[in-house]
Formats: sequence, structure tokens, C-alpha cells
Amino acid sequence: MNPIVLSIPIFFLLIFIEVIYGYFSNKKIYRAGDAFANIGCGIFEQTTGLFISVFTIGLYTLVYEFRVFEIPTTWPYLILLFFIVDFQYYWAHRMSHQVNLFWIGHVIHHQSEDYNLSVALRQGALQKIFTAPFALPAALLGFDPYWFLFISALNTLYQFWIHTETIGKMGWFEYVFNTPSHHRVHHGRDPKYIDKNHAGSLIIWDKMFGTFQAEEERPHYGITKETHTFNPIMAHIKPIQQLNDDLKKVRGFDKVKLLFKGPGWFPEKNGGPQLPPKVPKDYLKFDVPINAKLQVYGVVQFIISLGFVAAYLFFQSNFNLNQQILGSIWIVLSLFSTGAIFQMSKGFVILEILKWILLVYILGQIEPNSTLYYSTMVFMAASLTYFLTNEKKLTHVQ
Repeated sequence: MNPIVLSIPIFFLLIFIEVIYGYFSNKKIYRAGDAFANIGCGIFEQTTGLFISVFTIGLYTLVYEFRVFEIPTTWPYLILLFFIVDFQYYWAHRMSHQVNLFWIGHVIHHQSEDYNLSVALRQGALQKIFTAPFALPAALLGFDPYWFLFISALNTLYQFWIHTETIGKMGWFEYVFNTPSHHRVHHGRDPKYIDKNHAGSLIIWDKMFGTFQAEEERPHYGITKETHTFNPIMAHIKPIQQLNDDLKKVRGFDKVKLLFKGPGWFPEKNGGPQLPPKVPKDYLKFDVPINAKLQVYGVVQFIISLGFVAAYLFFQSNFNLNQQILGSIWIVLSLFSTGAIFQMSKGFVILEILKWILLVYILGQIEPNSTLYYSTMVFMAASLTYFLTNEKKLTHVQ
């Protein structure tokens, strides 16, 4: 079982605690639309990851067949593997910032203009495709795929807690380990903070390879080309559109060079590299005015959807391929629908209706005539009745 999937209840418990802390301390740590987009991107990544893993794990296993050494599973070698995993993560992460093609997979993680624990869940669905080759030296050396995946998952789990502003600097601990302070720098869009602190668990790699930056003034979070969407699916599509727009501006072999140069690069005939701009003093975070009742509706629907998503991720191995595909389609549709609500996009009424009809159909295939099936039908009827009878009131922005 994937340790990350098993940790989902803990993730949400800690997020809930951070929300409560923000409420009682009068700090606006969370915004509903942004938090939904963060968690929605994580759901989309985990859902598509069920299929992408066929490529990434398959590639590692294939190279492992040509391993140079037979490495035993002992504590000294597992400790060595921890350092190897963290080292390859540093370079995969660093290149994800310095190569345009890789950036479209990783930029999703940096789109949020807030900084809280939900940002840790905001992951790009394509990222593993681009970073998988960095793991291959470990396979060639002879580190077992199971243990490589397990240590990699632990490395990812470590990075959850560093996505918060509620923890300040941590003294001696910061000399060796990655911390919230170090990682806040990494998420900063201020010129002095861009492309710094790529560490996973150990900050030593940034100090060794010249990419370390201590936290000084509070960072402005996000990216220099704002995404301007709370829709997790559009958050994945927009970077591809932006890269395609940049490719249209250049000619010939410069198109290939642009793919493998860093964000902002253009040939001299197109004006040369564009430096990251300073954050203007009148900068405001992206937001969408939304009726409070509609926001509550969106949050409730998303919480209900989370229950079905968790069940899908925990029990997906029990489903056949057709059921897995249908489940994935429903999750994408649900994310798009809820994103449309928080975005106040046209057509979200139709999306909501389609979402519920598809869910009832899927449960009819998996659990026909069950309590879950009939409960879902009742909840669907109640939700749609409330939604449709109050639609004009709900969609009126106050």
C-alpha cells in the first residue's frame, strides 16, 4: 500500500488543525477557492498516477534488470539509499525549475499564492514522467524497486510539514534539514528567492551546489505568470498553453532550445532572456467574488467527493480496468465541476448534473442495490433540488 495514500487522513487532520489555528489567531491562512485548487490538484495527480506509475515503475524495474550489483536489504544500505534518493530528488527538482519542458509538470505545485499545508498536496500529474529518469542510476546500481519507492515515499511525506507559515526558524536543525523557513524561500516569487532551496529532506545539497538562500523578508508566493484559476484541471492545462504560446514566438531550432532552456528564455532576436519581475507594491492575490451560500455548497460537495476519492484510492486494486477508468473520469469531472463553482465559470450547473448522474451510474456498476447506492441517490436528489431551486440566488454575487 502506498504510504502517501495511507497518510491522507493525517494530512487532512493537520490541515484542519492549521485552519482552526488560523481562525482563532485571526490569520487568514486559508482561502476556500485556493485550498480547493491545491487539494484538487493532489487528487488529480494521485488519480492519474495510477496509470502513470505503469510507466515510471516499469522504467525503473526494466533498468533494475541490468543492475551492476546485488545490493542486500540491510540497514546500512537502506541509509545509503536514503541519501541517494534525496540526492536524485534534489537534481530532479532543480532541473524541473531550470528546463521549460520539465517545468510544465512541476509549476502546478508553485501556482498557489497562499502558503499552507494544503499546498503540499498540490502536485502536477505530469511531473513523475519528467523526473523518472533521474532515479535510474539507483536502479542500475542495484537498489530494489520496492525499497526505492518506499524511501521515495518517505521523502515525500517529510516534505508535507514544511509547507506552513506557522513554524518559524528552527536553529541548528536548519543547518542540515529542510525546514518551513527554507521551503518558504523556495515558493517565493521574489527575484532573490527564485530557483533556490530545491532540497527534499536535506538542505545540504543546496549549500553544496550553490542554490541555498536563507529566508529574509517574507516571500510573496506563487509564480511570475499567474495562473488565475481555482480549477485544478485548468491549472494543469494553462502551463502547456503558455509553453505553446512561447514556442509560437520562435522559429526553427530555437523551438527545441526553448524546450530545454529555463523559464523566461528567448533567443536574442526575440528580445533575449526575460528576468523575473519584482513583485509590485500594489500586488493583490487572484480571487473570485462568490456568494457565501454557493461557497458553502461547493465546500460541502467537495468534502463529500473526498470520501468517494479516498475510497477509490484505497480500493482501486479491487476494481477492474473499466471501473478504474470510469472512476478516474468521475474524479476529473467532479474536480472540474467544483472548480467551475469556485471560479464562477459558465456551465457549472450542467457539470454538477453530469457529475451526479455519472456517480450513480458507476455505483450501479460496482455496488448495485446497496445502501451506498441508494444513499447516494438520495443525496444527489437533495443536492440537485437545493442547487437548482436556488440557482439564481446562489449565483448572485453579494
